[in-house]
Amino acid sequence: MPHISEFFGIKIFMYWDEHAPPRFHAEYINMKALISITDAVVIKGMLPSRQLKLVLAWCELHGQELMKNWETAQEHGELKRIDPLH
Repeated sequence: MPHISEFFGIKIFMYWDEHAPPRFHAEYINMKALISITDAVVIKGMLPSRQLKLVLAWCELHGQELMKNWETAQEHGELKRIDPLH
């Protein structure tokens, strides 16, 4: 599972060959959430409120890059790192 970004202790990953809808995984300490790229909502799991707000804001800012990575992942291509929140 490629690690595509990290900020404020939150790690962002994307799997190759996942099924729709387009999504990514966010991890913070021992909590995990699956996030929809197109809707910027939690599909499954949970994160603390503050970290979830950061992840969803990051998703909104980098939606196009996330979709490019999603499309590349479907073809088993090399995923690009995406800038973290500062």
